[in-house]
Amino acid sequence: MSTVAEKLTNGTSPQKDRSKLIPFSSRLKEGRALAQDVWSIFNAANLPSDCINLGQGYMNFAPPEWVKHAAEEALNSVATNHYSHPKGRIRLREAIKNHYGPEFGRELDVESEILVTSGANEGQYSVFVAFLEQGDEVIMFEPFFDQYLPSVTFNGGIPVYVPLHPPKHDGKHSSSEWTVDFDELRRAVTPRTKMIIVNTPQNPVGKVFTRHELEQIAAIAEEHNLLVMSDEVYDSLVFDDNEHVRIATLPGMWDRTVTVGSAGKMFAATGWRVGWLIGPASIIQPTLAATTRIVFCSNSPLQEASAVGLEQAKARGFLEQQRKEYTERRNILTAGFDKLGMKYTNPQGSYFVLLDISSVKWPEDYPFPKSVEGRGRDFKACWFIAMEVGVSSIPVSEFYCEEHTSIGENYARFAFCKDVDTLKQAVERLQNLKKFLA
Repeated sequence: MSTVAEKLTNGTSPQKDRSKLIPFSSRLKEGRALAQDVWSIFNAANLPSDCINLGQGYMNFAPPEWVKHAAEEALNSVATNHYSHPKGRIRLREAIKNHYGPEFGRELDVESEILVTSGANEGQYSVFVAFLEQGDEVIMFEPFFDQYLPSVTFNGGIPVYVPLHPPKHDGKHSSSEWTVDFDELRRAVTPRTKMIIVNTPQNPVGKVFTRHELEQIAAIAEEHNLLVMSDEVYDSLVFDDNEHVRIATLPGMWDRTVTVGSAGKMFAATGWRVGWLIGPASIIQPTLAATTRIVFCSNSPLQEASAVGLEQAKARGFLEQQRKEYTERRNILTAGFDKLGMKYTNPQGSYFVLLDISSVKWPEDYPFPKSVEGRGRDFKACWFIAMEVGVSSIPVSEFYCEEHTSIGENYARFAFCKDVDTLKQAVERLQNLKKFLA
């Protein structure tokens, strides 16, 4: 009898709980990595099967045909199905140089100033690996792209939050009206500050930082010798003749700035996981050492296809046409909000609209799941809208620290990176919100 028991339990007592034998790293707690995040709560599996997903920022349409064709050609070749150089395939680095060089006003060195990464996110992570020491502080503007937080804390960094302040007036407003309090930003800098993250166009607000704002950030970075990570993955999606200024082009900023780009955002290919970093050798070379040990190299055939995309984008008029199409998509969604009479932020860039959901009301006894209890009010609002109206969105308080949750909980993020028919159907459903507005 005892022999059978020993065999069944591998020689251990059957009463002992063996589910948590090995303790996991505390960094997972500090970076919210173990918490049930917004993506798992507002997942298609948890929502009605016919719910229209305007929450997650991925497209429901394919990359352009000529880019897909380039991917097929690469897959049918031999060399492009094998390892690439950790710096990235030379054809893609040359394409990045030719596409971006004029925008940076310099001749980019493909060997030391450009690094291809496995998506923009991995590139950013590799910068943190390369430059953060334990206890270094990293300033990020709220609301922030949620991957910043664990990427910083996993590498020993301490996040320091500076909120963008939303406008207080009624009616719709521009994302430009979300402002930085520069006195507040200066107070956030300490002797331990190592880095500041700038995201323009900004996710989720859609703000395109002005030249004057970036000059003030640059002055602070220069004064305190800070590394600037400029996340510009939405650089090809800037609307209404707004100027996209690259902070790396401001006086003295090239030497302390790494700029982040993305093929996924540019070519509607978010699953390809092809991104890049542009900066001085003093930043790119340490980051190359990090990314080589993290992924070694990125997806070879899709690097080749991304190179073709960059080589041909301007000649085909692709980027201008894409901007027009996204402008149409944005206008369809915002026209729906206008019809409802609801406040929202009209984005200057990216593909998100923030809707003020503070006027949405629901019955006191509404059956919310436990996953949204104890979170910002926006979690309940987004859940209610998804269940009762059939359109999903993302609660914006997820992109704030606990102290500043009250700023974000008035907003829901709606993505318009969807085809026109889907957006029109979503707008039609959203009109049913009227009966739930106070």
